[in-house]
Amino acid sequence: MKKITSFTIDHIRLVPGVYVSRVDAVAGHPVTTFDLRMTAPNDEPVMNTAEMHTIEHLAATFLRNHEEYKDKTLYFGPMGCRTGFYLLLAGEYTSKDIVPLMIEMFTFIRDFEGEVPGAAPKDCGNYLDMNLGMAKYLANKYLDEVLLHITDAQLNYPA
Repeated sequence: MKKITSFTIDHIRLVPGVYVSRVDAVAGHPVTTFDLRMTAPNDEPVMNTAEMHTIEHLAATFLRNHEEYKDKTLYFGPMGCRTGFYLLLAGEYTSKDIVPLMIEMFTFIRDFEGEVPGAAPKDCGNYLDMNLGMAKYLANKYLDEVLLHITDAQLNYPA
């Protein structure tokens, strides 16, 4: 059986960054899948589900309400390996194109105060599995270590 594209990336050399994972055509229209890698695979501890779940709720809420990207956002969700997230946008983009959006989004998460949107039994199937403090910490870490000083090596998969 042929390996899927994401399993062909060298995860030993992969560093936290913002990567175009793939661009697909859906009904003749491009859809860009981004790999938002927050931790170094197989090197740093993975994120726990509670903080990932919180980031997911906050990021999805942010994106679905963003003036420019609300109608372009198709999906935001966690990677099974718990080292980052996938973002699918309608349209064809480069990694560099969305860095300003990611800075805005992770700043929103870092600075968020109050009840996490959708963290209620009628809104979510696992509403108790949230950790806002750690989500804010990880958002700040991603901003400081990656997004605010991003390099070409953090925008392009290792060859």
